[in-house]
Amino acid sequence: MPEQINVEVAHKLSERESKAAGQKRRWEEVIEILEVVVLAVAAIATAWSGYQAARGDGEQSVLYSEGSVYRVQANTASTLGQQRLAADGAMFSAWLQARSANDPQLQAIFERRFSPEYRTAFTAWLATDPFTSPDAPPGPGYMPAYHNPQMEQANQLNEKAAAVEEEGTHARHTAEQYVSATVLFALVLFMVAVGQRFRLFGVRVATLALSLGLLAYALYHIATLPRL
Repeated sequence: MPEQINVEVAHKLSERESKAAGQKRRWEEVIEILEVVVLAVAAIATAWSGYQAARGDGEQSVLYSEGSVYRVQANTASTLGQQRLAADGAMFSAWLQARSANDPQLQAIFERRFSPEYRTAFTAWLATDPFTSPDAPPGPGYMPAYHNPQMEQANQLNEKAAAVEEEGTHARHTAEQYVSATVLFALVLFMVAVGQRFRLFGVRVATLALSLGLLAYALYHIATLPRL
């Protein structure tokens, strides 16, 4: 009779151990599935972040090149504008000499050779009574009515170049943010790989939980970044 009781006790203990082992095995399978999912998501996200970073670098190069073209065009327009102003200034000096020589015919010749914009400012300048009024501007080039098309074009091109270069800088900054995200995903891959080496169930679960938290943060990080 005692032998039968011992056999039953042993059998029940064996069943409990077998049941506990089965439950542990099922949990291990769940952990392995989660680890595979984390590895897959991290690998795909790493590739995506690298692709976006490469696109950001490429966009920066394109935008900076475009900005350089605008700068060259602005310099060309500025040079033409300065030459135009210098020519008008030379004509104005000659007009003053003709006026001093009391030669109205020569004055009219120089006036016709002013650029249209300078001629408009010249007319407005004469209206200020510049030869008697001490408050009159020094010359037509100082009048609010005067504008130089080439110089204005140069200013517009420089503003456009600055805006394009700022976009390039922003693209570069975004690319750097994607690079930092790839580092986070690489850390997730590393932590999962290390966690798989542990046989202690608690350590493995803790490592996976930490990896999941870091993965969620990295995914949120790239989700808030602009697409390039």
